[in-house]
Amino acid sequence: MDAERVAEALADGTRLRDPVRIDFEWRLTEEGVRISGRGVARLEPPYRARLDLFSGDGETLVRAALVGRDLRLPPGAPEDLLPPPDLLWGVLGVFLPEASGTLLGGDHLEGGDLRLRYADSDREELQFRARDARVVELRRLRGGRLAEDVVLTSDPESPFPAEATYRNLSEFRELRLIRTSVEASGGFPPEIWNPTGGA
Repeated sequence: MDAERVAEALADGTRLRDPVRIDFEWRLTEEGVRISGRGVARLEPPYRARLDLFSGDGETLVRAALVGRDLRLPPGAPEDLLPPPDLLWGVLGVFLPEASGTLLGGDHLEGGDLRLRYADSDREELQFRARDARVVELRRLRGGRLAEDVVLTSDPESPFPAEATYRNLSEFRELRLIRTSVEASGGFPPEIWNPTGGA
């Protein structure tokens, strides 16, 4: 298996092509806590994403922008609710490994799935599982043990997942996003990529 060639094809096949707005419902489960609400993701090529999570009564709970591999949060925002950038791109169905990650190799799995294995800057292992040129699962291993994962439900009619579940096993946290609509957009104002309020 030519892992580099598979990685290039997966990156090209999942890259953002047009500005789009995705509406979704979300559910967060932590130790002793369950909350839910609705959310909006605005995506724009090459690699820009803005996420806003609202409570059931419409209060803004989280706003964040992901520009390339840079996750931008306002001061005081909860830093542990959303996945780290490479996993957050995976939640959106986009294959974008950490820039400093080293491709260790790839494997053929049962059912025709492919797995790419990366070592990241912290010497952890990040695995991407692909099916039909789409990301369907991501796994971060620490010390050989599963620490975080993302599981996606593909939609044959859309490049964006119908559902995504992020789990942080060490912190007993699960964040589930269920897509409700996708709409093409003419583009977004540049200030939305800076929720910190900076230039």
